[in-house]
Amino acid sequence: MSSIVTEKGILHYETLGRGKPIILLHGWINSWDVWRDLMIHLADASDGEGYRVYALDFWGFGLSNNESIETAFQLDSYVDMVAQFMDKLGIQEAPIFGHSMGGTVAMKFSIRYPQKVKRVVIVGSPIIGKTLNFFLILSGYNFIANLVWRFPILRDTVMYILLAGDQESVRKMLMRDVRKANMHSFFQSIGDLYKADLCEELAANEVPLMGIFGSRDNIVSPKNSDLLRKHRPDAQVEMMEKSRHFPMIDEPEKFISLVETFLRIDAEAVDKTNA
Repeated sequence: MSSIVTEKGILHYETLGRGKPIILLHGWINSWDVWRDLMIHLADASDGEGYRVYALDFWGFGLSNNESIETAFQLDSYVDMVAQFMDKLGIQEAPIFGHSMGGTVAMKFSIRYPQKVKRVVIVGSPIIGKTLNFFLILSGYNFIANLVWRFPILRDTVMYILLAGDQESVRKMLMRDVRKANMHSFFQSIGDLYKADLCEELAANEVPLMGIFGSRDNIVSPKNSDLLRKHRPDAQVEMMEKSRHFPMIDEPEKFISLVETFLRIDAEAVDKTNA
């Protein structure tokens, strides 16, 4: 377990492997652990192209601590968090992966700091926040979040409804992680995500981008794949037909294959340059 001190709190992260850096960002009420299997695979890539993988916990989630600065739980603040992390560890440039909210942060980061990003992979991430599940949108209202926090049975009931069709491993993971979140991170981050609209900014961004979506996703509408195609026609868009909101867990072999192929483009470009 590793951590750094930032201006808005303790930033916890896990790291594995040696080689070129890759940064992984989790989604709302989740933690670094969603990336565990991918971390292991990338750290010991079968093609010999191993990576130094960093999986971060956003402030207010997982083991990253912040109880006092409420503005920490917003997308722009999380973009700053990633920048601070890279600067503290001396990471000049890296591919960035993001799941759900983490993917939206990754896209915003690539828009603000294109020189720091080699490639972006988003997984089940909203291009427009209004495409979120209705229950998540409600969670962004202060009075509802207060009610849910006063009566945890309400929170757990909503979670069980949302996750009814997911694998047991997904349900256990999220039920564990939601109990680690604090009330402010719970409702402020999703409230800010709901306001997001990256369409125009994405159209002007040239960082290589791949979007992976589950066709059965009930948390973030799969229609975001169409938005990505429209506003970034050069992006690689993949729809995983057997997946819900967690393609990396629902179809792990296909997911890893897509990621490896997308990352390999960089290695092939370097080989051609050196030839």
